[in-house]
Amino acid sequence: MSTEETTVGEMLTASVPMVRTLGIEYLETTAEHAVLSLPDRPEYQNHVGGPHAGAMFTLAESASGAVVLAAFGDQLARAVPLPVSTQMSFKKVARGPLTASATLGRPVADVIAELDAGTRPEFPVAVEIRREDGAVTSEMSVVWTLRPHG
Repeated sequence: MSTEETTVGEMLTASVPMVRTLGIEYLETTAEHAVLSLPDRPEYQNHVGGPHAGAMFTLAESASGAVVLAAFGDQLARAVPLPVSTQMSFKKVARGPLTASATLGRPVADVIAELDAGTRPEFPVAVEIRREDGAVTSEMSVVWTLRPHG
């Protein structure tokens, strides 16, 4: 893990209390991809013995935010990243520790070019949550924007 990756994870852990509460860990964070993990804790389980949907949502949304911050952290002086919309689908029962993998859906340069042109760019981030056996338990799509300051 590079210093930049550690910095993104540390920054998000410090600034988002729910990440600390759930014990989410940042395993990989680049401008194109982020991988986070959620430990299996009985106090966060639902009625079927898996993580509560709220914990899974937080894991996926945090993964999407990590890739966004890694990709556009150098733009924070002029724009704030904000989620615009999200959709989550549940595919299989989630049990045990989970891993969320987020992938940026547009080239960073294209998004920055729109920001440079004076528009408020939007871009998708796709997230998959997997169990330890590799099965995809849920998918999330998040549309993010960079809202210029001012």
